[in-house]
Amino acid sequence: MEYVNLGRTGLKVSRIGLGCMGFGGNRGGIVAKTGEAEALPIIKHALELGINFFDTANYYALGESEEILGKAIKQFGNRDEVVIATKLYYPMREGANAKGLSRKAIFTEVEHSLQRLQTDYIDLYIIHRWDYTTPIEEVMAALNDLVRMGKVRYIGASAMYAWQFVKANAIAKAHGWAQFVSMQDMINLVYREEEKEMIPMCQSEGIALTPFSPLAHGVFNKPADAPRIDGCGKLQDAYVLAHDREIVQRVQEIAGRRGVSNSQIALAWVLQKPYITSPLIGASKMQYLDDGIGALAIHLSEEEIRYLEEPYVPHTQYGFR
Repeated sequence: MEYVNLGRTGLKVSRIGLGCMGFGGNRGGIVAKTGEAEALPIIKHALELGINFFDTANYYALGESEEILGKAIKQFGNRDEVVIATKLYYPMREGANAKGLSRKAIFTEVEHSLQRLQTDYIDLYIIHRWDYTTPIEEVMAALNDLVRMGKVRYIGASAMYAWQFVKANAIAKAHGWAQFVSMQDMINLVYREEEKEMIPMCQSEGIALTPFSPLAHGVFNKPADAPRIDGCGKLQDAYVLAHDREIVQRVQEIAGRRGVSNSQIALAWVLQKPYITSPLIGASKMQYLDDGIGALAIHLSEEEIRYLEEPYVPHTQYGFR
């Protein structure tokens, strides 16, 4: 396993992170399909492969994902070596203050996450979405207090506009507060909209990029003409989807020629981008982890990269709400 710095920090994270959104049951929030009995061995296998970066959120199965990850790290991991990222924003219960990034919500949810994760601190605490109802000054001040209290080591953000990210960090810098050190948004061969503003900004500022859905919700492992049932695909028109199908066909073509899986080619493309820190892969089976690790050894030629990228056309933006 390779390890890299998380952006401009000294924190070392594995070149591939394990996304834990799929762990849990149907408690609510984002419904998961991989229960505790299946998830624990997967996390154990990830640790054995050298993966030290694990990403979850309070909203995933309404906390069950955090509970499973906490139990697994307690049983199989070394807390001093593991990097745990979790997120907050979405509602965890009924009530006027159950959602968002108010000071009250932040202080409430960090305590609940710490309990579920069975840990004294969170390595990377991420705001899941931008809160349009809370002043960003209040958000950054509260997050800074968590860092100063030792409950959180670093803070990050997910899925927002570049101007919002810049504004938040500028306010934090002006006050001498902790700033966001990472950005988690969608980056894959059939969704590259972040190349326009977010990625150049992160490169300029030394911000880590830990993209979710580097495999585009599994589209590369389905027939190119299969209906797009993923959230991003549903937003696109027929013209865009036709170009996406061409990209999927080209991934499958190169994978067949090289004798590797489609997912490994798609992930290798993400990993080869110099601005990517650690893409997050979901795994409902151990084999998916092994395939992900295998992508680290695949080096795409410049010609192959051009061939994969050539059909891309602008997409409707996804994931900001």
